[in-house]
Amino acid sequence: MKTDKNIPYKIYLSEDEMPKAWYNVRADMKNKPAPLLNPGTGKPLQAEELYPIFCEELVKQELDNDTAFIEIPEEIRQCYKTFRPSPLVRAYFLEEALGTPAKIYYKYEGNNTSGSHKLNSAMAQAYYAKKQGLKGVTTETGAGQWGTALSMACSLFGLDCKVYMVKVSYEQKPFRREVMRTYGASVTPSPSMETEIGKKILAEHPGTTGSLGCAISEAVEAATTHEGYRYVLGSVLNQVLLHQSIIGLEAKTALDKLGVKPDIIIGCAGGGSNLGGLISPFMGQKLRGEADYRFIAVEPASCPSFTRGKFAYDFCDTGKVCPLAKMYTLGSGFIPAPNHAGGLRYHGMSSILSQLYHDGYMEATSVCQTDVFKAAEQFARVEGILPAPESSHAIRVAIDEALKCKETGEEKTILFGLTGTGYFDMFAYEKFHNGEMTDYIPTDEELAASFATLPVVEE
Repeated sequence: MKTDKNIPYKIYLSEDEMPKAWYNVRADMKNKPAPLLNPGTGKPLQAEELYPIFCEELVKQELDNDTAFIEIPEEIRQCYKTFRPSPLVRAYFLEEALGTPAKIYYKYEGNNTSGSHKLNSAMAQAYYAKKQGLKGVTTETGAGQWGTALSMACSLFGLDCKVYMVKVSYEQKPFRREVMRTYGASVTPSPSMETEIGKKILAEHPGTTGSLGCAISEAVEAATTHEGYRYVLGSVLNQVLLHQSIIGLEAKTALDKLGVKPDIIIGCAGGGSNLGGLISPFMGQKLRGEADYRFIAVEPASCPSFTRGKFAYDFCDTGKVCPLAKMYTLGSGFIPAPNHAGGLRYHGMSSILSQLYHDGYMEATSVCQTDVFKAAEQFARVEGILPAPESSHAIRVAIDEALKCKETGEEKTILFGLTGTGYFDMFAYEKFHNGEMTDYIPTDEELAASFATLPVVEE
């Protein structure tokens, strides 16, 4: 393996170098994300309207468009130290296997029991729930990484945790479900007969494999009908991208220490939590005119919110009980194919990332799952980490960009986010290895039918 003698394979920060504040990219955005709307009145939601759903401190973070840095409470920083700082890795073996002049780095978030970046926000949200004196929280989970992370955080802070897991993932990933139960969470396949919304969805779509939109509806209903509970979400929301900014802040500090500036920054995109977290401080520089980067969001071709969705106000959930958010969306009633994109199967996208994409600050591309798993296997064989299917979307495009450098001879520096491990995704890997994996892409007609249900909103 050829290495740069000045750059080790893994770069770790010290505990003292960990960020003491999250970065709020909205503070530097000229066009702020459009406000959440009350679905009944069509008016921008006020803080007091959100308090019955979310923790009060999290509502403040959700609505804060102006504070650039928000201090991380000492209790959360101490929790972070159990698994952070996470390593920045120079992918020397991958570079050599590809024969590329490109320099490839990845920020690896899988070094914790939850196996993903989701613990960054789970710790914060559980802390604020405990501080408010709540009994517990409810949530949804797709691939199971968020549910796992939240169950761990709730166990640490002594909170009850109710998880509604998308039915297809509940069935495909029983061991992820059992990790949640090990940490004390109750796990229900969604849609279920436990909630009125779940019953309605099952009546309208018998045998449905579910979606994140369905699970969100059930979790919100459960939170608002049980005293002492609030709903928490692992992606999409502004507050989540804020908490996940610790990924990008650490990555930038490590790269700055090395004197390295990435040309291309790549992340997988489902709801936007890891992509937003990785790119935030770099995007801040771009917004302020201090530096330029090329940002690429990678999504599954089976659920192409950015690349084929509409930038419009839509319900955040299938049951249409949540606020309206302006985002790139496929329609709240869109039920993705039961493929192995896992946590990337949400119908919409973060309002922050949607606005940045709409304003031309970042690109987006979609990839098919068989190509994703080819990249995952190649990466595992040379870098020694079995990547999650979600992360492998970013790996796919990082490899593609590195191969373009091979063709042109350009020595570009690529940074991508490796959000977590794929050890609970072996059912998907088995399908791939057996040649049973297929590539589903929704038709224009299917998307048109879903777009026809978008709410009419006067802006």
